[in-house]
Amino acid sequence: MQLRYICTFSFLFFSSILIARDGNKMTREDYIALHKDDAVKDMKKTGVPASITLSQALLESEDGNSPLATEANNHFGIKCADWMGATFNKDDDKRNECFRKYNSVLESYDDHSNFLRTRDRYSPLFKLDITDYKGWAKGLKKAGYATNPQYAERLIKIIEDNQLNLLDEGKDIPFAEQKHSDAVASTDNTYNTPIVVEEEKKTPGKKYQPVSGTVDIFAKRKIQTNNGVEYVIARKGDTFKSLAKELDLGYWQLPKYNEMDDNSPIAEGQIIYIKPKNSETSQADYVVKPGDTVHSISQGLGIKSKYIYKWNNISKDREVESGQKIVLQKQKG
Repeated sequence: MQLRYICTFSFLFFSSILIARDGNKMTREDYIALHKDDAVKDMKKTGVPASITLSQALLESEDGNSPLATEANNHFGIKCADWMGATFNKDDDKRNECFRKYNSVLESYDDHSNFLRTRDRYSPLFKLDITDYKGWAKGLKKAGYATNPQYAERLIKIIEDNQLNLLDEGKDIPFAEQKHSDAVASTDNTYNTPIVVEEEKKTPGKKYQPVSGTVDIFAKRKIQTNNGVEYVIARKGDTFKSLAKELDLGYWQLPKYNEMDDNSPIAEGQIIYIKPKNSETSQADYVVKPGDTVHSISQGLGIKSKYIYKWNNISKDREVESGQKIVLQKQKG
């Protein structure tokens, strides 16, 4: 039976969709006041600074007025690759291209942050301090997020002009507090139009399912770092499925990050990475100990197995031997 999910709203502050009408477009200040709290929620869940999420959304959604934002809650122009949810079609680089459609603005934020967390080229960003918005903006440009040579400068200007960096520091934005109060008190329903999201399409691909509630992964269990990569220590009874639920990650992410099968058992005390391992370490080399495997070395040092194979010219059907010296960095020359 076909299901339909309808987003309804009690107050303007909780509105999921902002409909821009002729002569009554959303202003930048309105957008920030309405969505700053969602950006902070997403920051606590994913580690992406709220200032970065908001500045990118403002830039890419035309302050919430683009057709993708008003008709599909898509504030970052994310297309349908590896997507099993509802869709929205519009002309872009090609005619009638497929874009993801979300139930809420928060889902759009969550999915965008998940996109950054699951692509290796963005992994250096998550080593930065949460308040380093300039480093994040420049890192996004360096990683190839946008082709515009001024992309980083544009994000930084939006952040500084609107004091978005205060959100990263756990503070509120002075002008947004009053805007929020006005919005809640307002009876104007201009932006209070529900969106109907169709039943999910049964197409192949990995689906990320954002959670609307506030989930602070740092409150659940201690997050530690090895080789700049965040990890947790497994407890008795942990599985990839239970950990993914607890840490608000996609079910497929943890097996991928740890280079294990979905159903692999997890031992108490085992390192489980919650972000992608790196391609190198600061440690130049390592001498193989009895019982070591490429995978165990990879887990112990926070380096992806494929680079151990690559840097040492080891075929994947062979294992390392006790006493063997392996390099952990790309060799120059």
